[in-house]
Amino acid sequence: MQVTTTALPGVLLIEPRVFGDERGFFFESWNRRAFADAGVDVDFVQDNHSRSARGVLRGLHYQVEHAQGKLVRATAGEVFDVAVDLRRSSPAFGRSIGVVLSAANHRMLWIPPGFAHGFVVMSESAEFLYKATDYWYPQHERTLLWSDPALGIAWPLAGEPTLAAKDAAGRRLADADVYD
Repeated sequence: MQVTTTALPGVLLIEPRVFGDERGFFFESWNRRAFADAGVDVDFVQDNHSRSARGVLRGLHYQVEHAQGKLVRATAGEVFDVAVDLRRSSPAFGRSIGVVLSAANHRMLWIPPGFAHGFVVMSESAEFLYKATDYWYPQHERTLLWSDPALGIAWPLAGEPTLAAKDAAGRRLADADVYD
């Protein structure tokens, strides 16, 4: 696999080695030894799978306690995936990156604890999988406002996204609970 560092310290773009022929394709989406060698030496405790329609924006989510590291990928369709550094001690605090993850490009993104995460669906629909390093604790979950101008995220939207109530009510970075 090819691992590329991003503009955010600790966030990695992972492109697996894909073997394909007329029958289809095969790749390892998780290999503990290979990922540890690449700097992702973690234990995953939970897998999540979502399906969303075009224009659905999920996020930007994080947990103030039991912070989760996430290995994310699209298994059907295409999403624009975003990570925001919420570690106040980081030189990249408040900065974000966005990458296209799709079933066609097989890319994955490693987002370590200390980041908010979200995505918007760019295809007719998309299925999204992520492995998490800690369990979901709803009482510790927070939402960063996806449209906060301070974040400067260039979401590839043709109009207003479809949002859950908690995502529409997210907090601006200036008012958000963040990590030390």
